[in-house]
Amino acid sequence: MKRILLFSLLLTSLYSCKKDTPKETEPEFFVNEDAATFSEIGSYDVGEIGAAEISAFDPITNRLFVVKNENEGMNNQVNVIQVIDFKNPAAMAIIGSISMTPYGGAVNSVSVHDGKLAAAIQLNNKQANGKVVVFKTSDYSKIAEITVGALPDMVTFSPDGKYIMAANEGEPSADYTNDPSGTVSIIDVNNNYAVTTIDFSSMAGQQAALMQKGFRIFGPGLNFVKDIEPEYITISADSKTAWVTLQENNGIAKIDIAGKTITNIFPLGFKDYSLAGNEIDPSDDDKTYLAAKWSVKGIYMPDAIAVLESNGTPYLFTANEGDAREYDAFVEMKRVKDKTITLDPAVFPNATDLKKDGQLGRLNITTTLGDANGDGIFDALYSLGSRSFSVWNGNTGAQVYDSKNELDIKVNEAGVYDDGRSDDKSVEPEGITIGTVGHKKVAFVGMERVDAVAVYDVTSPTAPVFLQLFKCGDAPEGVLFIPAKNSPTKKSLLVVSSENDGMIKVYTPKSI
Repeated sequence: MKRILLFSLLLTSLYSCKKDTPKETEPEFFVNEDAATFSEIGSYDVGEIGAAEISAFDPITNRLFVVKNENEGMNNQVNVIQVIDFKNPAAMAIIGSISMTPYGGAVNSVSVHDGKLAAAIQLNNKQANGKVVVFKTSDYSKIAEITVGALPDMVTFSPDGKYIMAANEGEPSADYTNDPSGTVSIIDVNNNYAVTTIDFSSMAGQQAALMQKGFRIFGPGLNFVKDIEPEYITISADSKTAWVTLQENNGIAKIDIAGKTITNIFPLGFKDYSLAGNEIDPSDDDKTYLAAKWSVKGIYMPDAIAVLESNGTPYLFTANEGDAREYDAFVEMKRVKDKTITLDPAVFPNATDLKKDGQLGRLNITTTLGDANGDGIFDALYSLGSRSFSVWNGNTGAQVYDSKNELDIKVNEAGVYDDGRSDDKSVEPEGITIGTVGHKKVAFVGMERVDAVAVYDVTSPTAPVFLQLFKCGDAPEGVLFIPAKNSPTKKSLLVVSSENDGMIKVYTPKSI
């Protein structure tokens, strides 16, 4: 009996020890890399203009899915997703394609999660509702086909894979007689891909207050809901919150994903090029980079956006490209020297000189701002984009950092500055993504007009530090970071997709 009792106590003791001993956690995958040493290890020519705009990577199959919209002559428009074998990034090869013909027109964006590929597809009639189609990455078979808003321009999975979101730009027709509402679609993957598409009507009552802070409603008709054009989406790590750039409108919308509601619109205000550190070269007539302070404002108007959460705060990184509305029925841009642009002599006493090509004459400005009292005389000048990337507090919308004129300076120092774009939006930061390289959080900024990527250490999100600049293909649109744990090489990779030459280029850092 005593033996049985002792044995029982022993078992209880052993069980208690086992119960109280914490489980060993799987060590986090880590490669010690130098984030300032990215260099090219592979490239692939997908086609011509429009052939490699955006890419997405599937770590399960080691396949890269690349957007290809291309005119191959004789009105033969090709709209497909090219599938590339990415097992060895130094020796990529096309192994298949997915035709968009059964679903509509051009494919604008792709995203991958857990063996599923989501594609944003516009109809040939861009003002009609488009589609998000989901495929298996293994055999390209269709899983779901979902109708979303007009002109879905960007699609992304939430980090947990439970949602797919699409930014539906809703561009107007060339004659502006058909201007669809800009919308955001939220697709519930686990609920048979049920979709909720929301417009911005719930925020219309705030129009005056938003515009006072730099939000733009300016198309013909001044219709708040129709004028808003969602561009790009980023989602919090817990998959509860999304932020959407409203590029033409100069704002960022915050969305409660589960509640399917827009909770905030953050107007982004303007950048003052007359301040130290913000100097610009406004002329493409001087054949070189000549930066100075000018009485001009920049409108941030971000394209891509990425979120980095630090100490409980979401920080939003934006590539402040700028984008003009240029349609048959409405063109907002004119040069300062245009004879219809009259400068207020009280504000610009040297107006005659400013209109010369070597000064502000060549600079493109919007005619929708700067004439506050509507008398036809401009008392302020506003150009598109801010020639920078910025960081914003995702809770409040407050700007906590701007790269000022550093991108221009670094590009010029590298000998790749394109003075032919000085009069417009300069380097045009368009793509931005964030990843972990070694011990650092790193941001990659793709610049469309100089065919280059800038790399920044953003471990401290409010104080980014420049690391390096490298050349890429012509007009980089997509910057895709693949973390080492998912990479076929088990090293960090950056995939840059360039829309003007159809090139895919892959970069990796040196190990320490």
